[in-house]
Amino acid sequence: MTTAPTAPPLTAADTAPVPASLTPLADGVHAYVQPDGGWCLNNAGLVVGQDRTVLIDTAATEFRARALRQAVHTVAPGGPDYVVNTHFHGDHVFGNSLFTPRATVLSHEGTRADTAEAGPGLRHLWPDVQWGDTREELASVTFRDRLTLHTGGPRVELLHVGPAHTANDVIAWVPDASVLFTGDVVWSGVTPFVLMGSISGSLLALDRMRNLGPRTVVPGHGPVGGKELLDSTEAYLRFLQKLADRGIRDHLTPLEAARKAELGPYADWLDPERLVGNLHRAYAEAQGGAPGARLDVAGPFGEMCAFHGGLPTCRA
Repeated sequence: MTTAPTAPPLTAADTAPVPASLTPLADGVHAYVQPDGGWCLNNAGLVVGQDRTVLIDTAATEFRARALRQAVHTVAPGGPDYVVNTHFHGDHVFGNSLFTPRATVLSHEGTRADTAEAGPGLRHLWPDVQWGDTREELASVTFRDRLTLHTGGPRVELLHVGPAHTANDVIAWVPDASVLFTGDVVWSGVTPFVLMGSISGSLLALDRMRNLGPRTVVPGHGPVGGKELLDSTEAYLRFLQKLADRGIRDHLTPLEAARKAELGPYADWLDPERLVGNLHRAYAEAQGGAPGARLDVAGPFGEMCAFHGGLPTCRA
């Protein structure tokens, strides 16, 4: 067996403090949570076996990816052997290059294509964020439906469940520990975002995840929880569908419908402006649009800013 390249040495930037924590969930299974879970503050996962280590998603900026790398080294000194990208958004993929060439980057084949097409576009939305030096690192191994990673400990099953949050989403299921890493298909105290994906597809994905019977659920953003996170995400999506039906009936634009909406139990969730983008997707599907079909993103994002009263805060 060929010896993998050694991980790059840690620097002072790697050990700088960042508000995040690596929390053990089961033997060899950890969640890396970045509070408060708002724009670009995503979670990651780590599965450590005797033979291989799997990192599920990275981070948005060089500084945050270095902090993640330092946290990984505390339990896996050699660094990860595999980095899994659950979808193409920059907060989940920009940090890939901090873990290669030692690690092999894996993703769904559609995610790889979307990552290449999107490039560093996310950075243009928030030009004041200190993104740092994170060169593009696309997946070198892709798959379509499922892929199992054997670590010499807990195995990791990668399952394609999109379109949901995006046109192609992957979840990471660790059956030996009953831990599910959902990427951005599931959220915790943070408003979901399905403009680039599908509401109906998300509901199907949630049913599939529920059937796995997870005990612990690590969402893409927000605190770790249990199956109740699947339920709350589903309830919000069904709320969107009803709101869209009323908006279409009353001849309201998505922005008008969002401004008239009573958010109820979702009023305290972070980033409520996503309601506008989500309604664009809900309107499209209610009027016969295919799940995951491409929609304009720039226009709805501008409306989200109008709803918010300015550019939403990104604390990455």
